[in-house]
Amino acid sequence: QVQLVESGGGLVQAGGSLRLSCVASGRPFSRYATAWFRQAPGREREFVSAVTWSGLRTYYADSVKGRFTISRDDTKNTVYLQMNSLKSEDTAVYYCADGRETPDFFAYYRRKDPYEHWGMGTQVTVSS
Repeated sequence: QVQLVESGGGLVQAGGSLRLSCVASGRPFSRYATAWFRQAPGREREFVSAVTWSGLRTYYADSVKGRFTISRDDTKNTVYLQMNSLKSEDTAVYYCADGRETPDFFAYYRRKDPYEHWGMGTQVTVSS
């Protein structure tokens, strides 16, 4: 059974940094693209960032571009999200998700549909 487990969330002041980790188990880690989504109270779950299975392509929401960096270490079955210059509007539960990197993935990676497995989330709170 595939399991994704996020960690690294917490409370940080505006302008600070956090690094989230997503560890996958129960399946081969390669050939799956991995993404981070987030959901703030009362809002829809939204795309944050994604990385292809090769690690060569990365994608970001406009709201985090230049501040967040996604990366993967297949030797550790882990995907990271380095978050710098955090703002109060980054406060949310952050979810890791993965899905098979089919040709359609590149058209729909910002949507929740392509992703098969989801973690339980980790809370990020940015105080202003």
